[in-house]
Amino acid sequence: MISLTGKAVEAVDRFITSVDKPVAGLRIQVEGGGCSGFKYTMKLEEETSETDQHIDCGGVTVVVDENSAQLLEGVTVDFVENLEGSGFKFENPNATGTCGCGNSFTC
Repeated sequence: MISLTGKAVEAVDRFITSVDKPVAGLRIQVEGGGCSGFKYTMKLEEETSETDQHIDCGGVTVVVDENSAQLLEGVTVDFVENLEGSGFKFENPNATGTCGCGNSFTC
């Protein structure tokens, strides 16, 4: 199951409260592409499919499609802020390699 750290939950909450539309959850998905073969995508979702998994992560609903679920098993999402900027960081125990920028992976 995927999990969000406390900092990630806080960041997602900020994004949710800043939009004017109702939000069903945060979709985290794996797609083909990136330097290493797969890349993560995230977006606030207004509607979900009945085949989606809905995971409660500290009050934030994470939505995962059935194709991404296996690749996201055991993943922890953090939100980091440093001098170089801020953003979400994925720790994926299933990844056998990542690219230099950390935005894509291989399994």
